[in-house]
Formats: sequence, structure tokens, C-alpha cells
Amino acid sequence: QVQLVESGGGLVQPGGSLTLSCAASGSIFGIGAMGWYRQAPGNQRSLVARITSGGSTDYADSVKGRFTISRDNAKNTVYLQMNSLKPEDTAVYYCTANIRTSSDIRVTWGQGTQVTVSS
Repeated sequence: QVQLVESGGGLVQPGGSLTLSCAASGSIFGIGAMGWYRQAPGNQRSLVARITSGGSTDYADSVKGRFTISRDNAKNTVYLQMNSLKPEDTAVYYCTANIRTSSDIRVTWGQGTQVTVSS
């Protein structure tokens, strides 16, 4: 069994910064692409950023220039550095990863971490 555990959410003022972390654990044979999604109340879950196993990145237009995704393959961890936060960034943030186990490759989701941007 594999799981993703996020950390680093919280309350921050507009213009502030937060760093989210997401660590994969369990019987992992390899990890492909990893990413972050977010979902605000009344909205669908949408992609924030993703990173391939080789380090190529992709961002939603709304976060380009403000957010940076990175990963540490030795630690099976993905990060999301969020700068210049805006109230519209308020959402539950979920990490996801394509994890290869001994039997299959599964898309795995974390439980989510709340980010609130408010003064």
C-alpha cells in the first residue's frame, strides 16, 4: 500500500509565502509525474503545477511566476513553493503522483491541506 501525506498548509496574509510538502511512502518501486491540484468551495479540482520524473514542469496560468514546483527523488517528496499569495489562492491543495508498485502503476492522491490567504 502506498500513500501521500501533505503538510505545510495554513493561514497567510496576502502577499505572503507558504511551502507545501508531500511525501510518498509504502512499497514504492518508482514514481513518475507528481503534481499539485487545488479545489476551492463550489469549484472543480484544477491543476496548479506538475513535474515529471525528469524535472520538466508545467503551471496553471494563474500561478506562473509566483509558484514553483520541485521534487526530491531520494526522499520521494514533491514541494510547492508559493509566493505573492492572493486571496483567490485559497483552497484545499492536493498532491498526486503516479506510483509504480510491484503489481501496477496507480494514480495516488493525498488527503489535502488547507491554504487560506486572508488579512
